[in-house]
Amino acid sequence: MGSERLRGPAVEALRASGKGRLRYFPHWSAEQGQEILEGYRSPPELSPHAGWVLGRIAPLPREEMPEGSAPGEAALPKAAPALPVSPCGVTAPHAEAPSVTQCREKRRDPKGPGIEGLLRLYERILAAEGEEELERRLELQDRAGRAAWGESWELLKRFDELRELKYHQEWQQLRQEVEKSSKEAQGQQEKLKEEHQLRAKLLSRKLREAEQRRLRQEEVESQRREEGQGRLRHLYAVQEELLQINQSLGADCRQPGLPANLAGYANRGNQICGEVSALVRLASERGFPDPADVAAADQALLEMRSLVSRLQEELSLAAEQRKRQEEVAAVAAQAEKEKNEKMPSQKPEKAPIPDSGKARRNGLQAKPDEKTLQWYQQLQHQLDQCVVSFGCLTNSKDSQEKKIKMDLQKAVTTPVSQISTRAGSQLKEIFDKINALLSGKPVRSGGQSVSVALHPEGLNFAYYKLAEKFVKQGEEEVASHHEAAFPIAVVASGIWELHPKVGDFLLAHLHRKCPYAVPVRPALQEGASPEDYRRLLGYQAHDSKLEAQDNFLKRMSGMIRLYAAILQLRWPYGDGQGNHPHGLNQAWRWLAQILNLEPLADVTATVLFDFLEVCGNALMKVYQAQFWKMIILIREEYLPRIEAITGAVEMGSFIRLKQFLEECLRRNEIPLPKGFLPPSFWRS
Repeated sequence: MGSERLRGPAVEALRASGKGRLRYFPHWSAEQGQEILEGYRSPPELSPHAGWVLGRIAPLPREEMPEGSAPGEAALPKAAPALPVSPCGVTAPHAEAPSVTQCREKRRDPKGPGIEGLLRLYERILAAEGEEELERRLELQDRAGRAAWGESWELLKRFDELRELKYHQEWQQLRQEVEKSSKEAQGQQEKLKEEHQLRAKLLSRKLREAEQRRLRQEEVESQRREEGQGRLRHLYAVQEELLQINQSLGADCRQPGLPANLAGYANRGNQICGEVSALVRLASERGFPDPADVAAADQALLEMRSLVSRLQEELSLAAEQRKRQEEVAAVAAQAEKEKNEKMPSQKPEKAPIPDSGKARRNGLQAKPDEKTLQWYQQLQHQLDQCVVSFGCLTNSKDSQEKKIKMDLQKAVTTPVSQISTRAGSQLKEIFDKINALLSGKPVRSGGQSVSVALHPEGLNFAYYKLAEKFVKQGEEEVASHHEAAFPIAVVASGIWELHPKVGDFLLAHLHRKCPYAVPVRPALQEGASPEDYRRLLGYQAHDSKLEAQDNFLKRMSGMIRLYAAILQLRWPYGDGQGNHPHGLNQAWRWLAQILNLEPLADVTATVLFDFLEVCGNALMKVYQAQFWKMIILIREEYLPRIEAITGAVEMGSFIRLKQFLEECLRRNEIPLPKGFLPPSFWRS
């Protein structure tokens, strides 16, 4: 009953309180929730009435309160306005705060403390529940907001990624289009550039061809002019030489005491000079002479030189005949005189015969027989004629002819310098190259094609230089390395067999540098100095000084060894039908000739030893007993003659020859020479 009695006033009090006047919304809207969330997200702030509320809830102790103030009043800020409080102690939001006196008066009300306490308790319970509900709702709202925010953030990221992807795709597509257009433009540009370069090349080629044609025409014209000038100079030189020869020819023909038939030489010389003068006059009128004019002039020069050589022979024969007649007359006069002187004594004696000791002494000759001497002179004459035949090529000032001469000389001498004992296949290549050149075929030399057909005198020039090179190899290479004689000799023998002129010129060069290869001993001319005579014997002069004896013997040894090797070797790849062009019969002739001559100190022993060491085995196999008879003859009769003229300083070569002969006779065999090419050599 008591509670029912108090329910009406309590309800009215609750409705009149500030809490009762509050408006509650069971369903919050999104806008209100957003505002509440914004309020909670903002940093916390204290209300301007916080001090007053705190003072009411937890009053300060009395000892700390200022004098004359009620409890809770000290905590209020002076500037803070008082908020109205409901009768139950809750602050009204829009009412002014009640004064302290009014609150005390209400507390003194005997009916108030019980209801007010219950209300306060109820308010606290409701406030706690409201706070819990508020916190729960706030937490839910916060979770919903966070979820919405996370979802929106993910959506925003996906949107950004999608937008970025579209941007990259568009950029890549644009870039590909730009690159494609750039490549197309570049391709068109390259195509235009290639077309431009092609047109430029064509134009440049046409210009270059036109320039080359112009230069070739100028070069041909210049060359034709130079050749014409060279031919004209050559004609002038030939005419000058002919006039000089004719002048000397006339002087020789006008000598007193000569036969009347020699006057024809002078007449023919005058005719030749007149013909060449007319030829030069016509060539000068035409501008430049033709090659036919030069050939005619050269032929005239050759005829003039031949005329001079025949005249010299006639003069020599006439001089010898006159000298012989004078000697016969002198001998006859001397015999008549002695006869007249010895008539009173009645002791007739035979008229003295001219001493022939100059030709033969102690059963030996001072010079070879007449046939060998004629053969020697004939070879020398052929060599001189060969030099005359290519005189235009060697004396030409024309650059083209000079180049032909140098190329031919290099093409001939270079393969000979490459001959070695390395392999038979290499020798065959060298032989084929030389043979092809001499046969008129073009060969490669120095990176260019060379042929003897490039010049009318090219073949004779090649013959001469090749023979000279073979002899020079014997003089230098064989002299230093004795075994080198055999590969050089086998190539020389093969070329000699196919081209006989090379063999003749080789012998002529060999005889000129080494007269002991004939063998011949040049006669000492009247008025000649000992130095000149030693030059005739094969000595070389350097700076007006003759070479040393050791060097001289070394060169002679090399050439004799090469000659001895040529005599016994043949080219293994030849047909082998004919005889050796200069075989072992010539070796036997040479050996017999040198044994019939008076020996020379140091020289005869040297050449005999070299010849027998190289060619002795081959001679032994062919001539057998006859060869051994000759060896015994050398040891028994010829060695004492060599020893008799050999001084103590020159005994080395004599002792070497003597020991060699004694060893061969003891063993009854002459060994193969060192470096002889075995059959296996040609299979390498």
